[in-house]
Amino acid sequence: MRLARSTGRRGPNVRFPSGRQLIQFLRLSRPHFLVGGFLLYGLGAAIASYLKYGVNIQLYVLGQAMITSTQLMTHYFNEYYDLKADRFNTNRTILSGGSGALGEDGLPPQAALYAGFAAVTINATLAGVLLVSGRAPLISWLLLAMGILGSYFYSVPPVRLVSTGYGEFTAALVVSGLVPAFAFSLQTGSIQSQVILSTLPLVAVTFAMLLLFELPDYPSDLKAGKSTLMVRVGWRNGMWLHDAALVLAFASLGVGYLLGLPYKVAVGPMIAFPLAVAQIWTLWRIRGGAPPRWTMLTISGLVILGLMAYLELAGYLLT
Repeated sequence: MRLARSTGRRGPNVRFPSGRQLIQFLRLSRPHFLVGGFLLYGLGAAIASYLKYGVNIQLYVLGQAMITSTQLMTHYFNEYYDLKADRFNTNRTILSGGSGALGEDGLPPQAALYAGFAAVTINATLAGVLLVSGRAPLISWLLLAMGILGSYFYSVPPVRLVSTGYGEFTAALVVSGLVPAFAFSLQTGSIQSQVILSTLPLVAVTFAMLLLFELPDYPSDLKAGKSTLMVRVGWRNGMWLHDAALVLAFASLGVGYLLGLPYKVAVGPMIAFPLAVAQIWTLWRIRGGAPPRWTMLTISGLVILGLMAYLELAGYLLT
């Protein structure tokens, strides 16, 4: 029997990520923000069901996968291109100031960049599957394109909407406006007034939440030259803008009810009204010199949005 000679060559040096690196990558992905994508996408499909349109499960799952991959793309690119400002941040919370997963004690910055392009590839593959299926109407493609472009250029140069003063409104419109509209159009092939009436309060609350998230980052954004809307208008004016957005959100629920929103959909989210009042009062105290509790404030902002989206969704499902 002849034994094969060893060539002396070694196989490729494959290094698997450690448990710590996997945890850091999970932090980088910010999974707690993905929940909102499921709620808001589900809201669009729930409106379609309420209006007696059938819900195609295959289309629903494919659309949700595209929304989630778009969210991840946004997270990764935002982490990479905001790294300079995030390094100056001494007021980081679990919801603002970046994940803190990149840097000397975490993952290399390139990990976020490569992950972002991986998410783009996944999204393109899912779009190809949707195209081949031939089931997506033109309006869905238009909404999807606007959502992906708005999400991509939120942080990525040369547009970088986050530093133009329009990024916050664009993000609010994409997250709480275009996502439900995309889900609805995918099932119905149209956009109806019911979608606009349902999402307007959520867009306003999302805008207020994003302004709230920028408050802890205000000093570091100033230092890094990151011209967010909060930096452009100043923190006091930014707080007033936040308050006005919350007032608009709850006022639009009342107007929506008069224009045709179901009673449960319009009244249910009002449960979050005391939280919004408490948030406005807290910012009023901070303007007066009270010490801020950024973690509590940012969590409160996310809870208000999540609660309102959930109660709208439940309202449609139970009506």
